Amino acid sequence: MTDEMKTDANAGVNSEVNSEVDTRKNIQNPVVHLVFGLQGAGKSTHAKHLATQIGGISFSIDAWMQELFGPDLSVPLDLAWIMQRVRRCEQRIWKTTVAVTAQGVSVVLDLGCMKRADRARIQSLATQASLTLQSHFVNADASTRRQRVLARNIERGETFAFEVTPAMFSLMETQFEAPDDLELARANVLIT
Repeated sequence: MTDEMKTDANAGVNSEVNSEVDTRKNIQNPVVHLVFGLQGAGKSTHAKHLATQIGGISFSIDAWMQELFGPDLSVPLDLAWIMQRVRRCEQRIWKTTVAVTAQGVSVVLDLGCMKRADRARIQSLATQASLTLQSHFVNADASTRRQRVLARNIERGETFAFEVTPAMFSLMETQFEAPDDLELARANVLIT
């Protein structure tokens, strides 16, 4: 066993992480991890944990949206206005992802990806860039998710980017398209 392999074993690195490093040649094989699910399911928490675990970088759409467009958010919410800016952020995040993975570093994307088409688009981009994509579906029951969002609004902890009002929560609940059987078969599924 090489010193690198001993270090990995001693660190308790799981097989998902080991698959990203070819220890025989010391070549990084960066992976793009796509974390998706409903709000309050634990996506951002999982993304941050995963990035730390694999020595990668996490990009969260919530943080980008809040910093770039939060001050301009209208009341009542204009979903078309929001989604236009989400797409702009996703485009910039993807370009940055390609640059980071070119340096041998894995990336964790916390983009929400509420629609199947959004997730398929990310898969297509990864394929076009010759990158491995691993999906992670994070889920919890609606009551738990709602409680988490309300608590996050009050606590404003590590994963807080902006306040999610009850109206925002209800609106986003209607936007999510659950993964189909094929998508679930390809994803790591985490029930929180």
